[in-house]
Amino acid sequence: MKILVIGGTGRIGSKVVDRLHAAGHEVVVAAPSTGIDVLSGEGLAAAMAGTEVVVDLANSPSFEDAAVLSFFVTAGHNILAAAAQAGVRHHVALSVVGTDKLAASGYFRGKIAQERLIRDSGLAYTIIHSTQFFEFLPGILQAAGDGQTLQLPTAAVQPIAAEDVADAVARIAQQAPANGVVEIAGPERESMAGLAQRFLQATGDAREVVGDAQARYFGAQLQQDTLVPVGQAWLGSIDFERWLQQSGLAQGQPA
Repeated sequence: MKILVIGGTGRIGSKVVDRLHAAGHEVVVAAPSTGIDVLSGEGLAAAMAGTEVVVDLANSPSFEDAAVLSFFVTAGHNILAAAAQAGVRHHVALSVVGTDKLAASGYFRGKIAQERLIRDSGLAYTIIHSTQFFEFLPGILQAAGDGQTLQLPTAAVQPIAAEDVADAVARIAQQAPANGVVEIAGPERESMAGLAQRFLQATGDAREVVGDAQARYFGAQLQQDTLVPVGQAWLGSIDFERWLQQSGLAQGQPA
């Protein structure tokens, strides 16, 4: 098949491209650096011609509320219009477990708008809801502040490694559309505060985490199960210890 991967130079996208190439597909990488801009629409129609599957992994470069919403709405309109014009048979988009419960966050309002556009497009689709990536842990800690004590939610998380995300996305792109949501997650579940403390200890960071049920996650109040699958989900195989070893971030490992 000809598969267009939007955001194909990114953390997940580059891995998905490698997997789809290895499976024998013709893969077009869409990114500003390859002359394809989903915001202006430049190069999009030409790249979409003859495409059977679109994998949308694009993400907003800004987390500011208005900028995020504008990105996902503009990009969504452009991508879906070009896909419909080209007769694309399967639109795959990567989103986040719990998105529909996180409307208090500007970022997730953008994702909610993106998902609504996909559902209303008339195209056959699969929306992949992923749990948080292990690779986001430093960013989650940074968002919690810069003091010696960090307050983080006690809500459950079930983080997944980027390698496992790429495996799932590539597999789903080669399957029939679900015309709904498919959830993916990592193999272990624990509190966000507990995971963050494990990461700090493993990386030799002396800061301490205090679990706070009222602490917000990128502006949103979390329930205990907001960020974890509530039903059946595909589970990756890489747990925290294995991811940490592979990442080179553990104390005593070369950076």
